[in-house]
This record gives sequence, C-alpha cells and structure tokens, in this order.
Amino acid sequence: MLHIKNLKKTYASHVLALKGVSLEITSGMFGLLGPNGAGKTTLMKILATLLEPDSGAAEMNGVDLLADKGGARRMLGYLPQEFGLYPSLTATQTLDYFAKLKGVTDAKERAALIDALLERVNLSASRKQKVGEFSGGMRQRLGIAQALIAQPSLIIVDEPTAGLDPEERVRFHNLLSDTAGENRVVILSTHIVSDVSNLCGQMAIIRQGEILAARTPREAVAELAGSIWEAVVPREKVAALKSRLRTISTHMFDGQTRLRVVSQGARPGDEFTPATPTLEDYYLHLVSRTGSAA
Repeated sequence: MLHIKNLKKTYASHVLALKGVSLEITSGMFGLLGPNGAGKTTLMKILATLLEPDSGAAEMNGVDLLADKGGARRMLGYLPQEFGLYPSLTATQTLDYFAKLKGVTDAKERAALIDALLERVNLSASRKQKVGEFSGGMRQRLGIAQALIAQPSLIIVDEPTAGLDPEERVRFHNLLSDTAGENRVVILSTHIVSDVSNLCGQMAIIRQGEILAARTPREAVAELAGSIWEAVVPREKVAALKSRLRTISTHMFDGQTRLRVVSQGARPGDEFTPATPTLEDYYLHLVSRTGSAA
C-alpha cells in the first residue's frame, strides 16, 4: 500500500500546487482525475523523487519515498507526460540503454528482458525501427516498456493517452490493465474520465491542489442514482433552463441541445427524462459544484 500524508507544495511563483494531499492507495490501478493545472503532475513528480514537497510524507512497503530516494527509485517505474527519447536509436537500443541505467549489467539478461518487454508491448516487429519514426502510440508503448524494467512495485503514468487515436487508446488501456498485479500499484494521472472509468478500481478527484473525493468509480456513480435527467431542447431554451437548474453538460444533437442536469427526486421539467448516471456526470458535477463555491 502507498501512504500519502498531507503533502504540500508551493512554487516560487507563490502558486499553491498541493494543499495537504492525503491518500491511501492499495494495489491495482488507481486513477488520479482532475482538470489541467489541478496539481496532478506536481504530485506525480514528488512521488517519482523529481520534486521536493514543502512538507508531508509518502511511504510504500516500508520505504520513505521522500527521504530514501535510492530506495524509491529501485521500486519505481515512471512514464512522465512528456519524455525525450533519442530519435536515432532503435527500440531495442533504447531499452538496452534504459536497462543499463536500471542496473541490468549482464548482456544476456538484458537481451532476454528486452525481447520479453517488446513482445509485451506489441513492438517486436518494430524492434529495429528508429524511435524517431514511431507514432505517438508506439512511443507511449515503448515508454511503458522502459517503465516495466526491473519489475517495479510502483508505476506512475502521467496523462498517457492524451493525443492518441481511439485504436491506440484502446491498445494502451489493455497494456496498462495488464501491468497492474496483486503486489503492484499503478497510478494513472489523467484529465480524461473514460481512462479512469475503463481501467481503475479506485480513484481520487483533485482540483486546485486539493482532493475533492476518493472512492471507487462504482461508489461515485451510485451517489448520483436517480438524480440525473436529460432533455433535448431547442437552442433558444437552453439559457433559461441553465439559469434555474444545476447543469452538468450540454451537447449538440441533430441541431438541438442535449442537456444533462442534476435534480434530486422531482423531475426538473416536462421535457426531461431519467438518465443513467456516469462517472463523467459525477466528475463534472463535483468539479463545477466546488468551483462555484470557491
């Protein structure tokens, strides 16, 4: 289990990036969900030993991740939001380089490890291709391969599917799901709700450096049972409805506007019908509600 207690971070520009974040994360896939600028990357960099917090604690399997950086890095696999690769190296050469950095000194052991990793991320056929020629999805899969070297017990992936096409996103989802085992914590930091709903058995929502909620996606959706309503209305009626109802989202549909709202109990209007709640409803409702109160 990963224990995070009261982590705080203020940047030199006086931006309060983290305001006392505390989380208990068990093995499996954990989704950290929040809008851009919420503090997700700051938290990930602290856990990856790349950034010092002002105060707080983080511990996993008896290792103090803040004080014992060597111990933390030995148990860590990290795929940052933006990462550089040498474009002139092949996939095999790239993984060979990372394996050496992670202490795999025996050449035969490295070769066997690289073969297994390339097979696992479906890049065996591209092993001799230069990384500079890779698509975005291939780069991300190679990034996961390097994160898996040395069988880490903590894997951190930061916004891994941003910019991927739908096919590559599905492929990457399957790969991430396969990496999460009984004794491994995989933290997925993202602003894409579907990534969390498809992959994660536990989650937290962060906004402006604060944890707004921490629960399972199933529990989150259950909280909105019976309170989500939907209507397709002419565009000229939208402003009036939004002024009197708590609106979650609006989408254009066949020249009209599809409106989703929260209303406990009573039907909010004759044009509305009950709708099945989703994790996106919960996320948008929570973030907009706390935003309006701030």
